[in-house]
Amino acid sequence: MTDETTPPPAVRQLRLVVEAGDYDAALAFYRDVLGLPERIAYTDGEDDRVAILDVGRATLEIANPAHKRAIDDLEVGRQVAGHLRVAFEVDDAQEATRRAVEAGAELVAPPTTTPWRSLNSRLDAPAGLHVTLFQELDGEEGVPPGVVTESGAGDDPAARRG
Repeated sequence: MTDETTPPPAVRQLRLVVEAGDYDAALAFYRDVLGLPERIAYTDGEDDRVAILDVGRATLEIANPAHKRAIDDLEVGRQVAGHLRVAFEVDDAQEATRRAVEAGAELVAPPTTTPWRSLNSRLDAPAGLHVTLFQELDGEEGVPPGVVTESGAGDDPAARRG
């Protein structure tokens, strides 16, 4: 328990742990196709394996049900994402989407330009993850004109979507 003068503990890392029935296919997809560098891997024989991949900067996007529906409608045209969607920022969404599909991901929606100037595609990827690949078209994330953030500002870089 902390008192008012003790700051809460700092989170040092976000780690999303995904169980993959086909470990080798999932590892090849995320490491080799998407290009996530392998930081470390552990094995205890063939039956107990894990790889920790570096995804660069991590954020945790908390969305209410209305926002989740709005993003699905905008990017895909229908409700497709479950409770969890993983978004990866890439340099070239067209090329990354093409490579992902060639490697076995199922294309849900092709790259689509969003009102906040990112190019987003949707895929059902290995290990049962629903994935967005997104490219910031103007070099950084933004808020579409007319949208007011909870901080009260439009085009607030702190209010970002993936």
